[in-house]
Amino acid sequence: MGSSSKLCYLNLSKNSFCGSIPFRIGNLIALQKLDLSQNSLNKEISSQFGNLKILESLNLFHNMLSGSIPSSLQEISSLMSIDISYNNLEGAIPKNKAFQEAPFEALSHNKGLRGNASGLQPCNTTSIVKGHVNKVHKVVIISILCISGILFLLFACIGILFFQRQRATNLEPKLQETNKGDLFSIWNYDGRIVYDDIVQATESFNENYLIGTGASGCVYKAKLLSGETVAVKKFHPLEEGIMYDIKSFNSEIKASRHRNIVKLYGFCSHERCMFLVYEYAERGKLARILSSEEGALELDWPRRVNVIKGVARALSYMHHDCSPPIVHRDVSPNNILLDSELEACISDFGTSKLLELNSSNWSSLAGTYGYVAPELAYTMEVTDKCDVYSFGVLAFEVLMGKHPGDLILTLHSSTAQNIMLKDALDQRLSPPSAQTTNEVILRSEKSFPHPEFLRLTDDSAPILSATGDEVPKEVRRGEKEDLPSEKEAGALALSRDGDVPDSKRRSFPLSKDIRTSQQPPGPKPIGLAGI
Repeated sequence: MGSSSKLCYLNLSKNSFCGSIPFRIGNLIALQKLDLSQNSLNKEISSQFGNLKILESLNLFHNMLSGSIPSSLQEISSLMSIDISYNNLEGAIPKNKAFQEAPFEALSHNKGLRGNASGLQPCNTTSIVKGHVNKVHKVVIISILCISGILFLLFACIGILFFQRQRATNLEPKLQETNKGDLFSIWNYDGRIVYDDIVQATESFNENYLIGTGASGCVYKAKLLSGETVAVKKFHPLEEGIMYDIKSFNSEIKASRHRNIVKLYGFCSHERCMFLVYEYAERGKLARILSSEEGALELDWPRRVNVIKGVARALSYMHHDCSPPIVHRDVSPNNILLDSELEACISDFGTSKLLELNSSNWSSLAGTYGYVAPELAYTMEVTDKCDVYSFGVLAFEVLMGKHPGDLILTLHSSTAQNIMLKDALDQRLSPPSAQTTNEVILRSEKSFPHPEFLRLTDDSAPILSATGDEVPKEVRRGEKEDLPSEKEAGALALSRDGDVPDSKRRSFPLSKDIRTSQQPPGPKPIGLAGI
């Protein structure tokens, strides 16, 4: 349409057109008559009508045009007749002849046209000026509010950035300490950060990070943003009305400050989940090492003796150096972890409880079958001696490479045969050297859960005849002066550096005879002082 510059007459009436009048209609500079009546045109009249300098007749009758009449129509001096009735137009009409002398019918049925034409309300200059002033005031107020809002948001953003930078500056030293390996600093500044870090590191406890399961929960491996690798034990949901003893976990944190106890960094207690965060032990469970051919060979006799000594140190610390004392209640190979140096560490205090200062027992049964003290089944009294019994089973399992249950049943049998101690040891390893034999014998004597079954033979025998190593020629029953005293045995077992004066060392043969005793079978209470 805009390219028809020579068009003189345009009649588009009665076509039900809708929308706004095209602004390109102003390009029809030769147009003299324009009829757009009886359509559904809306919005305002285009100011481009001012370009129709030779327009004589304009008919916009019966549309839905709104707004004011553009002042550009006032500049069309050739305009002779108009009809803008039946629209929604408002405001003052142009002051040219066509509008001022138009009949009322051509201007009627609009929203509020004003002017000097017949039938229209006259223009009120004061009200127009006041309306203009009010409009200006509104614009100014809106502008001020917008500027104020923008300034407020700007200052708020600056404040937030400053606060975050200040907080990051304060946390940086603690994060640096964490990177150096002190994970306790994490729990001291913001537990929520650690919680989010653990959930992110395990991908909301995804099975891909699962490294173990137990009766009370599952254990996941998590590498935190600080680079620290930890073990996270997530507890199974408890029945309604049952809650975990948070105080026991606080005591566990204190008790974990021992070289042979897995360090507990902290715990998270939430209505949806609860988990503990432990030091990560690279080599995993002792049970897995013993059940593996490769692992069993790597865990040679000196290391096995060291495992027994490490567990003994930890239990002795829990029973005698913690206040109140702590009883583990579930000492088993599944709860003994080995670090990269194959150093033993007790873990999983999930079933342990704190002994009250005025009490020495509980009335609840917990532990792993095969390691629970027999008297616990009928007395239901849990004491530190229960840990000692479990330790004896564990120690002999370390030496034998398997659970000693069959051996214990055999010794209880009325038809039991003599069993040489060397035959009971783990056959996957070569016999221990002369230097290690003394400690293996000592651990056997002090750890066996039924020590009344363990005796010396009447005959002497060499330790390692196959290798040519020998020990003192004989140790006969009744010669107590050749056995270490309780004090010497304790010094030998509990010395951290393993150095024992030569004058305190004793040599014992491996060919001990394990035979049934005339005493009635049953566990004999033993302590950890001599382990």
